Amino acid sequence: MKYLKLIFLFAGLALFGLILREIDLQEVWLEITKIGFLGMGLIFIIYISAFFADVVVWLLALPSLPINLRWLKRFYLIRMAGTAFNYVTPLASIGGEPIKAMILKNYYGIAYRHSGISLVLAKTADVIGLVLFLAIGFVALSFSDKLGAAYKTVAGAGLIALTVGIAGFFLVQRYKVTSASAAWLSKTRFGQKLSHLLELIHDLEDQLIHFYTVYKARFFTAMGLALLNWTMGAVEIYFVMQLLQHPISFSDALIIESMAQLVRTGTFFIPAGIGAQEGAFFLICNAITGIPALGVAVAMIRRFREIVWISLGLLIWWLYSLRPEMKPGKLGKSL
Repeated sequence: MKYLKLIFLFAGLALFGLILREIDLQEVWLEITKIGFLGMGLIFIIYISAFFADVVVWLLALPSLPINLRWLKRFYLIRMAGTAFNYVTPLASIGGEPIKAMILKNYYGIAYRHSGISLVLAKTADVIGLVLFLAIGFVALSFSDKLGAAYKTVAGAGLIALTVGIAGFFLVQRYKVTSASAAWLSKTRFGQKLSHLLELIHDLEDQLIHFYTVYKARFFTAMGLALLNWTMGAVEIYFVMQLLQHPISFSDALIIESMAQLVRTGTFFIPAGIGAQEGAFFLICNAITGIPALGVAVAMIRRFREIVWISLGLLIWWLYSLRPEMKPGKLGKSL
């Protein structure tokens, strides 16, 4: 896995290098400097707000916990730590999930059984929100005359593939497909050796079904907030363009962000999407504005924001590691 991660990382860096060869770096720097400190502050405010929506999505997936300031603060910090690991591992947005579960278990006494369910539910709401956002972006792209048929074809194919995958992911949970397969496997000699694992899978799906049927309002609220979170990415692009003195319509911002997220989702194996994210912004922004350096400047501004956020997340993880863990007696009384 370590060598595979390095291969993907170097592939992303090579792609990034090819992009830099195609543009005037001085022009890119001049574009970046237009944003200023106040502009960068605005970008962070937008991202912090979007991140908060994501935190509420996760907390909604744990009905046994109150949605109050205390738990929102805890989940915010834990999610920051987990997100940092999501960015630096080649496992897309699941690399930091074990980190989140471990912090909840060791420092707040929430058992893996409950945190694991909440993470699956939050991820399900998140990816459904992503599909809805990409669908909105595709509608905006369809009515745009700034991008050719090739862009629309690729975007449509990517959206269909992602929608099918996400629908399958949800239906497997909702109709206990894994449990049915596990029941068949348990009758075999090999399945009998995995009886404990199969019981865990069955229990996991039972809890998921319970949430989907009993807490429908929470799940739909979570999907709405997830869609809001993804939409805030387009809001960020819109204001970045205003700050760089190249204003675009919000529809164009939706197109840029949705295409960038589609590319990033498709290249999840590249750590932090290095090269892929820059390439997406380079192509789409150039097609919409006709300024190649502008897309790279936008990508660099977002990359700076990500680096700051990753650094803060890793710092939070380090600070948690210095804290004493909960004692076994207290853990026994936990969720």
